[in-house]
Amino acid sequence: MKRTALLAFAVMTISAGVLGAQGGAGTPPPPPPLSPGASQADVDKALLAAPANLKDQATVIKWKTADWTYDTLRKGTNRLVCFDKSGMPGQLPYSLECTSLGNLDRAAQNMKFETEPDRAKRQAALDAAEKDGSRAKPEFGSVWYHLMGKDQSTARTHMTIAVPGATAASMGLPDNPKTGGVWIMNAGTSTAHLMVPGE
Repeated sequence: MKRTALLAFAVMTISAGVLGAQGGAGTPPPPPPLSPGASQADVDKALLAAPANLKDQATVIKWKTADWTYDTLRKGTNRLVCFDKSGMPGQLPYSLECTSLGNLDRAAQNMKFETEPDRAKRQAALDAAEKDGSRAKPEFGSVWYHLMGKDQSTARTHMTIAVPGATAASMGLPDNPKTGGVWIMNAGTSTAHLMVPGE
């Protein structure tokens, strides 16, 4: 119940922030400067997955596939971080993602697992990490924004809310889509997340 109330409060806070950003007085601050050597085109592309009210102050990184560390292209002032995964091992040809800065360990781990082309082996590795506790957990209530497809013109958006460990009993939400409303996918695991109809 507490988690449900917390989630409802978070949604209301985000909504109020969006309304404030749209109708508030004053001029918003300019976007932060790029890091030395960073490309504005790389930053602009990564930010296509970001919500409009957060993108100007978001951090943008560029992954290094050799070891799944990253370079910071632009250090933002809010908690959102965006990156381009297009064409990386295991990724779609066009794949952009934004999430909370606190989820970068999870994002790096996800991409490492996704380099395994054999689906059964990949799932076995994920299951093993889940079982032995080495699976990095996302921040509870954090949002993952995706823009993905075979190219930019056919890319679709998708948004989920991470609720690691959540179950139907703990959240008061169903763990399947049968009711047609918000539901928990992968309930009871670190991958548990809220699915929103139409997203």
